[in-house]
Amino acid sequence: MSETPRLLEAAAALSSLLNDSQVPHAFYGNVMTAALCNAPQAYAIEFGHTHPFRRVRDALAGSTDFTTTNSPWTNRLHATYRRLIPPIDIEILAAGECGPRHLDVSTVMKVQGVPFLTISEFLRAKLKAWIIRGSDGDAQDITYMLSRYWNRVDINRIPEQDMGVFVARNSNVAPAWTAIKRKYGV
Repeated sequence: MSETPRLLEAAAALSSLLNDSQVPHAFYGNVMTAALCNAPQAYAIEFGHTHPFRRVRDALAGSTDFTTTNSPWTNRLHATYRRLIPPIDIEILAAGECGPRHLDVSTVMKVQGVPFLTISEFLRAKLKAWIIRGSDGDAQDITYMLSRYWNRVDINRIPEQDMGVFVARNSNVAPAWTAIKRKYGV
């Protein structure tokens, strides 16, 4: 567990460097739900981008605050923010792996000045990850977002079959999912 302000500081620093190099990007992970509800603790910060890792490594090359480690067997790049002690590791995923392939104003929103996936894209990415891993942390993030922000969800971005499986295993989100379906006349 890390303090949410520390994770947001690392995300903002990385975002600034990537913006300077014109690399589209957005964050997601538990830090997004922590930022939205002002929770003091978060456990993960993940990041998606639309270009190969080389552009990210190039953007961070001159920084004394970040180091990068390539993990080719998992197709991940890890950026470590070393300004804080202990350092913060940010896992960078290729575009489209869990989140959207293209990042633009319809898929990205700002939370406390940091670009995050929109509620719908966050749910889609977390649901995809939950279907693969079955992580309790992903389930908690999905549950929080559905329960709190159901009225901001675009049903067209949510895989209905996967959400059906999720709702069957997490019945406490059934009212929110029913409300979303009712809103869209499904």
